[in-house]
Amino acid sequence: MQKFIINTLITLAVLFSAPEGAGQPVITTGSLFKEMTDLYNLAKFPEPDFRTIQFSSYDHRSILPGGPDWFANSDGFGGEPIPNFEKVLKAPDEKGIGEYLIADVEGPGAVVRLWTAAISGKIRVYIDDVSKPVYEGEADQFFRRSYDSFTEMKEINKERFNKTIYQRDASYTPFTFNKRLRMIWIGNLKEIHFYQIGVRLYPEGTSIQSFSPGDINEYSEIINRVTLALSDPEEHLEILSKEPVQPFSSSLRPSEKKDVFSLKGPGAIGKLTLRIQAKNIELALRQTVLHIICDDFSSGQVQSPAGDFFGAAPGINPYKSLPFTVLPDGTMICRYVMPFKHSLRIEFENNGNQEVIVDGSVQPVPFTWDDRSMHFRARWRANHNMIASNKEVQDLPFLLAHGKGVYVGTVSYLLNPSPVPTPWGNWWGEGDEKVFIDGDTTPSIFGTGSEDYYNYSWSSPDIFYFPYCGQPRNDGPGNRGFVTNFRWHILDPLPFKTNIRFYMELFSHERTPGLSYARIGYHYAFPGVTDDHLPISPEDLRELKLPENWQPVSRFGARNSVIYAAEDLLINNQNIHFEKDRLWAGGTLCVWSPENPGEKKDFKFTTDSDGEKRIYITAAMSPQSGKVTVFVDNQQVKLAGKAEILNLHCDFRLLLRNFSLEPMTLKAGEHVLSLEYRGAKEQVTSPEIGIDFIWVQNVVR
Repeated sequence: MQKFIINTLITLAVLFSAPEGAGQPVITTGSLFKEMTDLYNLAKFPEPDFRTIQFSSYDHRSILPGGPDWFANSDGFGGEPIPNFEKVLKAPDEKGIGEYLIADVEGPGAVVRLWTAAISGKIRVYIDDVSKPVYEGEADQFFRRSYDSFTEMKEINKERFNKTIYQRDASYTPFTFNKRLRMIWIGNLKEIHFYQIGVRLYPEGTSIQSFSPGDINEYSEIINRVTLALSDPEEHLEILSKEPVQPFSSSLRPSEKKDVFSLKGPGAIGKLTLRIQAKNIELALRQTVLHIICDDFSSGQVQSPAGDFFGAAPGINPYKSLPFTVLPDGTMICRYVMPFKHSLRIEFENNGNQEVIVDGSVQPVPFTWDDRSMHFRARWRANHNMIASNKEVQDLPFLLAHGKGVYVGTVSYLLNPSPVPTPWGNWWGEGDEKVFIDGDTTPSIFGTGSEDYYNYSWSSPDIFYFPYCGQPRNDGPGNRGFVTNFRWHILDPLPFKTNIRFYMELFSHERTPGLSYARIGYHYAFPGVTDDHLPISPEDLRELKLPENWQPVSRFGARNSVIYAAEDLLINNQNIHFEKDRLWAGGTLCVWSPENPGEKKDFKFTTDSDGEKRIYITAAMSPQSGKVTVFVDNQQVKLAGKAEILNLHCDFRLLLRNFSLEPMTLKAGEHVLSLEYRGAKEQVTSPEIGIDFIWVQNVVR
């Protein structure tokens, strides 16, 4: 756990933003790629400083905070009341094709993030005063895989690049410009056009080498080195320190608060690892509060439930990203650098009713405290028993801070009790992020949806993670249950000189009472910054439970459906047992334990009319789950997407997911859905197939 495998022999001068010439550093494509893994430099206020802004397809009627259209939501589907661009350059022709200005900024600067859920049409990108665009082509290609059209990519490890620089629906390919950036969209306003463009704006006179495709060749060694580190930070990210790793271990009785580690400065923590042991580990991870106190401040710069701090709560949900990793054995790792001038101490507070053991280690790293140095801060907050709504939308504060610093990351932790079983209906995140920086009257960052901020789209329930973003927990079905999203601002940090106000709208598909929403806004700040943090209370840390005996409802994506509990459709109970948990509809999961491939389990259901139907199986995915094929009335049926085998195996997690069959025509009356067991992974010794409910939906075309 404590070993540091150094595979990249890079000096500090190269890895951490070394000057590229005399005087002030030159900003280049290569220097920005270096920043993608430069966690050390995040702890110092940027020099040259910059301002991060975003152009996006947010509803441009949203002008006045709290005003009539503040929560307007026409963000790019097409047919918006007003064009959601900076300017109309050419009115639509007879085919509806016009030209629209997406972004136009005077340099020096750099594009540092691109995102789209989908965008039709074409785009032209101009850098400086060059009349020929650096990119002209399909808009969707540019936003998702910005460098792929350049032949110079032949020198790059494309497999790693695709998994590290392209992250879900976002691209972190930098485009530097010395004088000007201009982007033009050519398309039909009635067609889909979602977009976000993150831009750094540097002070006039900053030395920048404007992007050209030749940069990819020139900096190919740096790019390949960076993507290697991003692909597995625990293996390939170098932590440069001659100091030994320092372990700590302690037990805490209920209500006990205890210092477990301390350092004298100046210095910094380069890596913090932690593992918590308790009878109820999920509860311990929420009720054991981590305090990291720098320079004898009266309260911790870090104040968070221990599990939540590492970005994957509740429970142990393995994932890896650049600053945080959670391993399957419960080891949690933080690589954000935590500087201090005089002292640092780590304190734990057990707010639960069980004994807790904390084990971990600290890797000290050298750090010179100067007039650019900042403390790392992560202060958790939670609201319980909220009412999410699509009408009474509200701006949730993540961080309201006065002073100077840099915002570097966000996590949302939700308990979503919606009874709708589909993403369309139980989606919690229709709301936009709104970030006001240094006295903004309108946000510098105005988004198009919560999932868009977290680099994905369409309220996807997938489990995924990348170096800067992820969804390590989403119970389901759809986006129901416990859900966690994270995003780290590494290449696109948000510096603020006087204040920052970071909000995310709570905007759901329908009125949903009983929702809990916890969050952290990770940031660096100069001593003396004040914020709106309140002490964490026992009520904040109370055990959260899903509603008892929930029943799925036929609304939204489940409209025109009849929903059956699986246990009510069983023809026989051989090799069947029932598991109890609040995750399952009605509190019960029907679990089949097949013994040999080829065995079948039958479920009888009834349709009350002739017509085209779509059948859904809502099933458990778990480490013990196996594979099945599906039959209806003795005819094999493919899944939507044409797959023939339904694989329910999922490492490390317990999920509830909807699986749709291809549409079919059925007569009114009784029918039989059969599952045929097709085996399991070799390590699964006692395979299980868990079916929660089956639903039959009338297809309306």
